[in-house]
Amino acid sequence: MLVSGQVRSHAGERRKKSSPAQGSRRQSTMAATAGVDSVLQECQQRQRPDGTAAVLAIGTANPANCLHQDEYPDWYFRVTKSDHLTTLKNKMKRICEKSGVRKRYFHWTEEMLAGHPEFLDPALPSLDARLAIAADAVPELAAAAAARAIAEWGRPAADITHLVLSTSSSAQSPGPDLRLADLLGLRPTVRRTLLFFHACFGGSSALRVAKDIAESHRGARVLVAVCEVNSLLSFGPPQEARLDGLVAAALFGDGAGAVIVGAADDDHAEPVECPIFYMMSASQATLPGTEDALSMQLGDAGYNIGLSAKAPALVRDHIEACLANMVAPLGLTSGGCGGWNSLFWAVHPGGRAILDSCEAALALEPGKLAASRHVLSEYGNVYGASIVFVLDEIQRRRRRNGDQRERDDMLDCEWGVMLGVGPGVTVETMVLLHAAGKQDEY
Repeated sequence: MLVSGQVRSHAGERRKKSSPAQGSRRQSTMAATAGVDSVLQECQQRQRPDGTAAVLAIGTANPANCLHQDEYPDWYFRVTKSDHLTTLKNKMKRICEKSGVRKRYFHWTEEMLAGHPEFLDPALPSLDARLAIAADAVPELAAAAAARAIAEWGRPAADITHLVLSTSSSAQSPGPDLRLADLLGLRPTVRRTLLFFHACFGGSSALRVAKDIAESHRGARVLVAVCEVNSLLSFGPPQEARLDGLVAAALFGDGAGAVIVGAADDDHAEPVECPIFYMMSASQATLPGTEDALSMQLGDAGYNIGLSAKAPALVRDHIEACLANMVAPLGLTSGGCGGWNSLFWAVHPGGRAILDSCEAALALEPGKLAASRHVLSEYGNVYGASIVFVLDEIQRRRRRNGDQRERDDMLDCEWGVMLGVGPGVTVETMVLLHAAGKQDEY
């Protein structure tokens, strides 16, 4: 039997005798590794664009049915046969007066509601009938918004390589993304991603996903579509035990937004493309212990929307920390020159109280949230599609600003923040850089 010292000695002799071969193998391995690394690097360079993703075009669409907010309480209580609930009706009127909403658009019509009495009775199952209507409404409305974005983009729909659709108004497979691709004439090879039930932060999530895709695939052109017809899915009579139901009835509307996203400094970029916003960074945060503050549940009678009165305070108390963590890597801080007022703001118009809370928490000057307040006024809260409406409104205001006929110093900021808030409570943020004067990169 060999002692341990002898074992080490003989092992050493074997290593010495085999060292030339081992050295050769090591060199071969190192060369192979270097070769693999070189191939990987080359593949990455071929697959990934050189620049940052950018918003290239925006489009929006709404259903034809429009109701003004000052008329809505009388209409709503008449249609739901609830005029006898006078106290509740007066509460609804006060909610509408303070909502900051002037008018909203809806997929349903009075004739549609009359043809579905189950929509007006919570005791009757109606979810299947609602979803059947939404199955056509979602892709058709999304297609209307997408067609406008594609027209502004200037390239054929067949050049779309990826489709990201976000909706909370559908629950079937194949989903509305497939029907949307068919309606637009997208190629059968288009790569589809469907985001379900992200609700009010769905648009921000979809844009974040599109940014990741565009920056990972050279030549990718991503169509983002966000469509909601949730007023159809949640419409029902007022209930004295559900005051948040009154708030929801006074706040939400229907609509769709679409955005074309592609990466800058890309070999596939064409002269017709003109970036609007560069998508510099994106992040998501969830506020712990806030799961019940904002919610949406499927039930036999449609969607039950839960809106806690605590939500605005939660946003006020936490929003600055979420933003500070996101912008710090880019060298942007609230303590810099002008603080948060040195940025332009695209905030999801979740409601007047949400916007007021953001404005107060960040000490924003009056007018900084003008685009968000305008969208809230003219469309209500269109769930995840709202953020696309806000980006479109900022773009419109910048164009008016640029022709010198209507100067607005609030729009002169080069850097900005897009902010989405929804169930979770989830906060989606994206730093934007306005592309004015940088179109030569495309």
